[in-house]
Amino acid sequence: MTDLSLSSKNPIAVRADALVVATAKTSDGVAIVADHLPAELVTEIEAIAPQLGITGARDEVRKVPAGPRLKADVLVLTGLGERAQDGTFDPEILRRAAGAATRELSGVASAALSLPATNDAELAAVVEGALLGAYRFDRYRSSDDDGAKEPVASVEVLTTLARGAKAKAAVERAAVVADAVHATRDLVNAAPNELYPATFADAAKAAAKDVKGLKVTVLDDKQLAAGGYGGLTAVGQGSSRGPRLVKMSYTPAKGARSAEKVALVGKGITFDTGGISLKPSASMETMKSDMAGAAAVLGTMVAVARLGLPVAVTAYLCLAENMPSGTAQRPSDVITIYGGKTVEVLNTDAEGRVVMADGLASAVEDGHDVIVDIATLTGAQMVALGPYTAGVMGTESVRDDLKAAADAAGELVWPMPLPDELRPNITSKVADVANSGPRWGGMLNAGLFLRTFVGDTPWAHLDIAGPSFNEKGAHGYTAPGGTGVGVRTLLTYLETRAAS
Repeated sequence: MTDLSLSSKNPIAVRADALVVATAKTSDGVAIVADHLPAELVTEIEAIAPQLGITGARDEVRKVPAGPRLKADVLVLTGLGERAQDGTFDPEILRRAAGAATRELSGVASAALSLPATNDAELAAVVEGALLGAYRFDRYRSSDDDGAKEPVASVEVLTTLARGAKAKAAVERAAVVADAVHATRDLVNAAPNELYPATFADAAKAAAKDVKGLKVTVLDDKQLAAGGYGGLTAVGQGSSRGPRLVKMSYTPAKGARSAEKVALVGKGITFDTGGISLKPSASMETMKSDMAGAAAVLGTMVAVARLGLPVAVTAYLCLAENMPSGTAQRPSDVITIYGGKTVEVLNTDAEGRVVMADGLASAVEDGHDVIVDIATLTGAQMVALGPYTAGVMGTESVRDDLKAAADAAGELVWPMPLPDELRPNITSKVADVANSGPRWGGMLNAGLFLRTFVGDTPWAHLDIAGPSFNEKGAHGYTAPGGTGVGVRTLLTYLETRAAS
């Protein structure tokens, strides 16, 4: 983990391998956003910016010689795009700029960041972005021949707010958040021959070990079958690696405890072939990431406990491997979900909602004030919203609160409806509900299916199929592969509920 500290030092005098400052796009070129740099140095860089390809665009990172006026070895320019009308920059833009810079500084021992953070919210974004960008997944590399380097070892954020209590709290929170996001990314990036339901459950127990307030219980395949968890049992029966339901509960310390109880339910399909309704080969290449929802819930739970939030939270990680075999479930099977509702399986590749039904029904039985689920549920989410924006739907108040939390956290989430007019799409001729409907409105059909199992409990569903895994190049603080999306939204949502 990158070591991060705050300092009120003058950027000119800071000794570091790299000094990071910001650039912005202007109507006539580019501007250096750094009040403490020598005026003549700023003028020189702005004058030659076109020749150096420096535009100030977001996610743009350029390195130039620091020269004799600075103590740092290299000057790094990270782009912010255009200023808002009030002359400021949105915290998420600062978060991305800081993350893009640290991501490009892999292999560097020390870096100092002097970005325009004039208030606590902006400083928190810079600190968080710097840590989120300092990530590398190299578990399976036997050597460094690929040219990849270790994340920047230490980062010093330069700010006049350095000595304030809120600034120090922002650093502590950012470290917890970054740890949670990185751990989530690691799980999503893990190979499916290594991460399967039993080992995922082991990872949950290991993550909770020595974290105050966390308790983990695991139901194995035999216990699930005996207990009536028909969704997990049916999806997992085609694999030699049986399903698991991991229940993780967080109880706040006495004196900081609120009466509110929140449930988080995460989809954890550790590999999804589609089952007998087999996916095309190309569609399986990233299906090790079909457990990103459960990974995000696990990361959130550890962060909640480490931060000591005064709200009781229980997580349900619905873990299975969806494989085709002689024992796999078949289209037209009818299964009984925990609690008694029946499901006709029309498509075995619509398995995520089936395992989630067990988790949701269990959460309802346990009694919660609100339930939030998160899942890489549908390809239709990507058709509707693309690869970067998650969809959120459910009870209007919970849906809107999650949207607000995502906005504050800097994650892209868009509210979607659950029209009653679409409910006939998942009507079954032989069971309470069918697990699949027509292509049109596929994301909403899946949401309506999940709603069947929450009753009157306030609830919302996050579909993160697109943003959970970055198949393209790195951008901002996001590396290729698992993104850890959802952790920051869920944590911010819980912090907001705890505060109110």
